[in-house]
Amino acid sequence: MVNAKMKNGEKINGTEAVETAIKNGSEAFKMNFDKVTKGYDRVFGYGKETMEAYVKAANVAGKGVETINGEIYAYSKQSFEDSVSAAKALFSTKSVHEAFELQTDFVKSAFDAYVSEVTKLSEIAFSTAKEAISPLQGQVQAWVDVVETTRAA
Repeated sequence: MVNAKMKNGEKINGTEAVETAIKNGSEAFKMNFDKVTKGYDRVFGYGKETMEAYVKAANVAGKGVETINGEIYAYSKQSFEDSVSAAKALFSTKSVHEAFELQTDFVKSAFDAYVSEVTKLSEIAFSTAKEAISPLQGQVQAWVDVVETTRAA
């Protein structure tokens, strides 16, 4: 029979060596299989969390677009009504000077309303973008953590 030396220096026969190798191999396989399984669980858990973050971000963005559309509709309606009123007032004037003053006042108020509306829309867009990106911000660091944890295991 073939004899083999173990780490501690004692000799064992070939059959014992094969049995020991099989036992050590199966233990290593089981341990590594458990590590791989836990790694897949972490990766799939990250994927689920990421999908939930994207859905949450999309919902926030959708609500923001709805709000912006509502604001644009309300502003357009009000602007049209103000223009009609100004046109009626302009046609009822008795002098050119009065018409000029009315037109100047209308342009000033229309410009102020426009600037106000653009400012409001910008604030809504910025707020929506900030809120929509919030769920996604942590996912990059979460992915780094998943990779590091999986590699270390």
